[in-house]
Amino acid sequence: MEKPEYHIFVCMSFRGLEPKGKCIRKNAQELLSYLESELADRGMNNVMVSTTGCLKLCDKGPVVVVYPNGYWYAGVDGEGAVDAILDALENGGAAQNYLLA
Repeated sequence: MEKPEYHIFVCMSFRGLEPKGKCIRKNAQELLSYLESELADRGMNNVMVSTTGCLKLCDKGPVVVVYPNGYWYAGVDGEGAVDAILDALENGGAAQNYLLA
């Protein structure tokens, strides 16, 4: 893979070696699977996805961060949220409804 244009981080709530936060309890693993499959379906080969430890925004989770844009998204709780984020990314903007305020 060449250097990606975008890097998406999905909080998996790990603190140390154990998942202790809320994102993982709010289906962050299923979110990750859908995100990766949707990127493939859309042919978005310029995007890398990684999981993170706890981002310390548990009450706002699941949390997703997109770089280099610096967009922090909160309440990314399903396929509709992922679709909105990817649609915005394809259109060169942010998914306003999910931006962390």
